[in-house]
Formats: sequence, C-alpha cells, structure tokens
Amino acid sequence: MRPGMGTGPPIVPEPGLPFLPGCAIKDPTKTSFHRCQTMDFKNGYAFFRLPREGVGGETLFANQLSQDELDDLCTKGATLTYGQVKRPAPSRFTPAFVAYDKKVLKFDAYFMEEVAISAEENYRIRQVCIYYYLEDDSMCIIEPKVKNSGLVQGKLMRRHRVPKNVHGDYYHWKDLNVGIDLTIYGRTYRLVNCDSFTKVFLESQGIVVNPPEELVSDPYTEQRQMPVQKRIMPTSPDPFRQFLAYDTKVLRFYAIWDDTNCAFGDHHPCIIHYFLADDTVEVREVHKRNDGRDPFPVLMRRQRLPKIFVDKNKNFPSCVLEITDHEVQEWFSPKDFAIGKTVTLLGRTFFIYDCDKFTQDFYREKYGITDFQPVDVNKKPLEKVPQVIPPYNGFGIPEDSLQNCLSLFPKPPRKDVIKMLENNLKVLRYQVALESPVPEDKNRRFILSYFLADDTISIYEPPVRNSGITGGKYLRRTKVTKPGSTPENPIYYEASDFTIGSTIEVFGHRFIITDADEYVLNYLERNAQSFPAATVQSIRDHFLPRKVVVETTSSGFPKKELDDLIVEVQKELKLQEPFDTRQFHEAFYHCDTEGSGFLDKTRFLTLCDRFNVPTSTILLKKLIDYCSCDEDKVNYRDFLRAFPSDLFPEAEGQGQQLNSQLT
Repeated sequence: MRPGMGTGPPIVPEPGLPFLPGCAIKDPTKTSFHRCQTMDFKNGYAFFRLPREGVGGETLFANQLSQDELDDLCTKGATLTYGQVKRPAPSRFTPAFVAYDKKVLKFDAYFMEEVAISAEENYRIRQVCIYYYLEDDSMCIIEPKVKNSGLVQGKLMRRHRVPKNVHGDYYHWKDLNVGIDLTIYGRTYRLVNCDSFTKVFLESQGIVVNPPEELVSDPYTEQRQMPVQKRIMPTSPDPFRQFLAYDTKVLRFYAIWDDTNCAFGDHHPCIIHYFLADDTVEVREVHKRNDGRDPFPVLMRRQRLPKIFVDKNKNFPSCVLEITDHEVQEWFSPKDFAIGKTVTLLGRTFFIYDCDKFTQDFYREKYGITDFQPVDVNKKPLEKVPQVIPPYNGFGIPEDSLQNCLSLFPKPPRKDVIKMLENNLKVLRYQVALESPVPEDKNRRFILSYFLADDTISIYEPPVRNSGITGGKYLRRTKVTKPGSTPENPIYYEASDFTIGSTIEVFGHRFIITDADEYVLNYLERNAQSFPAATVQSIRDHFLPRKVVVETTSSGFPKKELDDLIVEVQKELKLQEPFDTRQFHEAFYHCDTEGSGFLDKTRFLTLCDRFNVPTSTILLKKLIDYCSCDEDKVNYRDFLRAFPSDLFPEAEGQGQQLNSQLT
C-alpha cells in the first residue's frame, strides 16, 4: 500500500528492496499521520500548491522536474506506435469576480418585529428582499418603501459579508434556500420565495429548491385598509366631537351683496364660507379685473355670527364689549342658509343664489333638501343708445372729423396700405383751365395731379413771367368731393372721372381738362379693365390727331435739342462712377411734396451733390439750363430723363442686394 492510504502505521520499503507488495514493513513507532495543507488563499484568490512535507511530517525529497515538466506528465498519455495522443490544454483560470459579475441571488423574506408601545398591535410584519452577490459572497437587505408608513425603510443592512457564527464562518449561497429561517445579527428572516435566476442557479449546483411559501402580510396594515364604519353622533352637542367629525369640511355659498343704497354702491359678488367644525362664518368678496375696488380678499373675518340677541338694558354700553354666549339667544347655523334666501350678516344683506356640490350633498343627507336650482342674478344688458353723428362742420375731410365723434382721443382714419404700396409714386397729371368770368383768368393754365396711392388731388400753377399773377401752389394735396355729395355720404373724384373736356369742380372753382400727360395714356391702356371704356377712348382720341410739331420744353428750347443733349449726357455719365438711379429718382419725387414737377434750384443742386452727380461739367450745366423754367425753378422730370434705370445696372443690383439684407 502507498503511504497514507491505510489507517495503521505507514509501510516503508527496506533499503535496497523494490517498492512492491511483500517488500515493505510498517513503522510501529510512528504516531503522526496528518497530511500537509495544499490549498491556500493569496490576495483573495484560492490556489493549489505542492505539499512541502509528507504524511506525518516526513521529509520529501526535492523534485528534480520543473513545473512545466510535471504538467506535461499529468497530460501525457501512453505512447502509441503512430505517435502521442494530443490532449487539450487545461482551461484558463477565471476569477470569481469575472465569472459571477452582476449575478445576484434574490430572496423574498419577512421578519416579525415586536411593538411594545402600541395598544393596536403587538407585533409587526415587515417584508424585505435579501440579495446575495455571487462575485464576492456579500449580502444586503432592502425593505421596499411604503408611503406614509411612519417607518425608516429602504436599505436595512448594507452590502458586506455576513458572519454565520462566532467561529468566523460567513454565509454562503449553499446556506440559502426557500422555506428556511435565516438569522442575521439576532433577527430571524423567513425566506418564502426567490426569483427565476436564483432557482435555476441553485438547481444547477445540485441544490433542491423548496416550494415557495405565501408571503405573510401585516395584520395592522390590513386593518387600516378596511373601510371605517361611521360613528353615530351623540344627540348632545360636543364641541370636540364636532371638531373631529367636521374638520376641514366647509359649506360654500355664492351670494350677492346689494350695496346700491349707498353712494357709488353696486352689486358685489361674494362667497360665504360656513365652517362646520366650529360654526363660524367667513365672507370673501370676489374681485374681477379692473373692477375699480381695492383687492381686499376678506370682507368679514372668520367668526361666530349672532342671529338673535337676548333682551338687555339699552343703557348698557355693549358696543365696546365683546359678545358673549349669555348675550346671544341664537347663533347662525347651517339651517339659516339656503338657495334663494336673504341673510343679514353684521348689517349687510346677502342674497344666496347658488352653492357647491359638497354643500348640496350635506343638505341632502342631513335636512333632506333636494331642490338646488341656482337663481339667475345676471344683470340684463342695457339697451344701447343709438349714436347720432353731428353734421359736418366743414373743417378737414369728413373721415377725419368723424373720428372726434367716435372716441375721446381721435385717431387718424385707416388707410389702404396695400393700395398705397402698389401705387406709390404713381401720379396722373392733367392740364386744366380755370372757368371764370374774369378776363384775366382765361389764359391761366394749371397742372392737376391725381395721386393713385390715396385718391388725392393737388393743383399747381406754373409761374409765367410778366403775367401779373404769382404762380405756385394753388391747392394742397387733399381729397375733393363731387358736386351733389353729402357730408354723411361723401363721393370723391376717381381716376375714371378725368376725361378730356370734362369739368372738375374743386371747392366752388370749376376747371376744364384740356390736356394730359403721356403717362396717363400709358397707365389707362395697361389697366384698361379697371377704367370705363369712355375714359380710355377720350384720352386716345386726344393724342391721336396730334401732328408732328417741334415740341419745346418749359424753358422754351426745342425738345429735339433737349433729346440730343440727353444722349450726349448719358454717354458722359457712363464714364463716371456708377450710382443707383432708382434712389436718385425717388429722392426728387420725395422732395416734390406738391407734385408740381419743379424744385428750387438750391435744393436741386443739393440732391445732385448727395449722389455725386458731376453738375460742374459743361454738358450737365447745359442740361440744367435747358430744364430751368425760371431763375430759381428747375423741371426735374426733364432732367431725370438723362438718368434712366438701366444706366448703371450693376449699381441697381447692388442696391437691391443691400435692401434685401436690410429687410
């Protein structure tokens, strides 16, 4: 036999004899037969080492083979004629914290806790969850939190290795199973169930899992969940019992306080609160936005209100003393309040017209009242008095004067913004003659400008030398009504009313249209669908029979010479620095507020300098002389013909790009 395999003294071979049966003898003097420890822990990991001593502490001879050679011997098999059998290498060592990472055993348990200071319960059942972490054999106990339980719940025991006994042993997963009692730190837990992972793991390790048990519930908690029976109230009044029964229960009534008898009085909506806990009454006023009153929420503070007083001596100064129970015969109670009833509280009369749902249920249960139809207290709308517009007084236009009758702070009448944007800078110009019995007025000629943006008219009289009449503005830009229209329904002149030979009456002065601008003909032809056919045909017939004559400018120069000069000026301007001609045109039209087509020479030169127009050149000086009709007047329309919109297309593109960026 090999040493250490039997129970008697070891068998030792004699020197020089082979270790075979019958060639060994036992040592009768040997009494120690313990084996050497070969399993140990290092840095928290279990490992296997070779024995340092033999059985009973015998000396082992040093092995001359290395560890790799010993491993090869363990895996080496019998040598065959065709070679050695290849065996797989041993599996690689895997630490426990890697093999069992995030693997936790969960058990549902409960424990019984004694309650010594409560008359309603002697013990308490508390349900917990026990977690066992396989990676480091640690445990923790967590109790699910219950709302309003009054107990410190959550983590009852932090995660650590739990000692099993006083000998230094710790609880292992082999010690856990369903249906057992687990004692931890003097508290016994009953394990009743586990999750599916725990059951599969224990069965894979050869542990038979006991059948689950029913989780015991707390008897006091079950008692609290049972419906509470209503207690029968005693017939005699008990303030404390009344407070406990009706605390936080308030009757709410909606009422109207009629204060119209006083100066500046009104109907005040109020809410009456009756507190059932102590029979007190509170009145709150309902404020609305911009009602003109101070926002005091409480009209009457919460107090007991007397209903009937005891007869007493009138000379007793009770007004400065507090009211006691001996002075009051009856206080206000819930039976004194009802829908459609009028109550007087501290000298103020309130009419109750509605109540809330809780109040209805209270009266239905206690007094048997079933009719809670609310009373309509809304005021009937006052009849609107028709607004009478006074007659037109002649100042300003009727629309503007009408705003003084519509509001205390008059606002300007609304304008058609879309029409103004579409017809901006669009003006129809006509030449008119004044119809007057005065001989001096027969040769007077006027320029009538009709602005399509707002249907206004302005009249300008070009100055004529040595005529004896000062020219200039004859009528500022305004709307003109037709003859026969009334101030209540004014009818204004429109663009379709201006035909050649028609008479226009402007505030008592009659003008006859004798000529029109070519732009009028072009505009009417482009928008022929918006004008009567007679108006368009009248302008066409006027321009048709015109003969080819030498036209002259307002300054007296032939028009052909002006056209030739404009061509030469455009050739010279193309050599100069480009600028936005569109803005150049708009600047002149903006300065001409009267729409006459003429500007002062000083203002004209200022606008040219602003856009860096070289007016000092010979051709431009000559062009300004051709466009001058007086010493200090310049016809800017003829001058702008030398600056068409396509003169500098690159400057116009840059201007449009800049405007788009600004918008």
